[in-house]
Amino acid sequence: MDAALAVQTDRPISVVVIDDSAFMRKSISMMLESDPGIKVVATARDGQDGINKIREFRPDIATLDVEMPVLDGLSALRVIMKEMPLPVIMISSLTSEGAQATLDALNIGAVDFIPKELSYVSVDIKKIRDELVAKVHSIVRSRTRRLRSLAAAPKPAVPRASGVRPGSVWNVPAGAGRRLKAAVLGISTGGPFALLQTIPKLPADFPLGIAIVQHMPPRFTKSLAERLDGLSGLNVREAQDGDVLEPGTVLLAPGGYHMTFRRKGMAVAASITAEPSNTLYRPCADIMISSAVEVFNAPLLGIIMTGMGKDGLEGLRRLKAKGGVVIAQDEESCVVYGMPRAAVDDGIADAILPLDGIPGGMTRLFS
Repeated sequence: MDAALAVQTDRPISVVVIDDSAFMRKSISMMLESDPGIKVVATARDGQDGINKIREFRPDIATLDVEMPVLDGLSALRVIMKEMPLPVIMISSLTSEGAQATLDALNIGAVDFIPKELSYVSVDIKKIRDELVAKVHSIVRSRTRRLRSLAAAPKPAVPRASGVRPGSVWNVPAGAGRRLKAAVLGISTGGPFALLQTIPKLPADFPLGIAIVQHMPPRFTKSLAERLDGLSGLNVREAQDGDVLEPGTVLLAPGGYHMTFRRKGMAVAASITAEPSNTLYRPCADIMISSAVEVFNAPLLGIIMTGMGKDGLEGLRRLKAKGGVVIAQDEESCVVYGMPRAAVDDGIADAILPLDGIPGGMTRLFS
């Protein structure tokens, strides 16, 4: 039985912590076990030791360092994903090299990451601990619910030629795309992989500029934008103050800053600011989407994808009230079904699509 299917409400989530630093193993274990719903069942000092511990203990989730002796984190992750797949959170260095390695790990199959320096240098250790604990709970809970749902769902007797997954929803009025002036997208946990499966699949002549908030720290958003740009027909870049949001362009909000918008002649340009500084996320999807709705003052396309919490919901409500269209990622394809679920439960989603259906859904608006 898959480890996630075995998770029960009456026992803690089991974790294996893999790191070559004894200090980090202890720190991460203490953070996790500060929550009574989490139990570190084993620690490992390198990638090979981690593989062995996962084989032995079959945990619900693991944390994995990138740079380790004997077998590095990426090599270990490939083995884990091939032989005994489970959710893995990477412990990543806050450097450009660390960002690139993290993106490689997310592409291989890791579900999320935490910055290594923040986990023991930051003065706000409680915030880091709370974020790590919340991620573990959300990732395991979402995976368990998804796997149980798949196990209980009846198998379709005949494959669907359209490729549309049963349960997908498309209630977008015909011709709605002609009114849309820009696209805004909010995403968090599981986002880099999802974006890599979405943005490169859009045609180079996609008629809307796209603004994205992905919850990530500085350096990571720049590396993600560069990787997306290299794979895409669209021009993808980490947003800078004054960048114009126009067709053919994808602006990714920089980590640690909000992205809002302002008029620049006849165009709409990005404003990059650290204020407000008291938001739960920076960048924040609600702030970006709400600003776009106000400045464009016209219908927009809103896309909400995998992530914890409900960031983006308030902005999408305003977008919907302005005559916009909302596409939400479906539960089955989300790493964490939080942000899309908030929109679906609120009744504002016009379309609910699997990850591999979102690029087609975006282009379908204009066919």
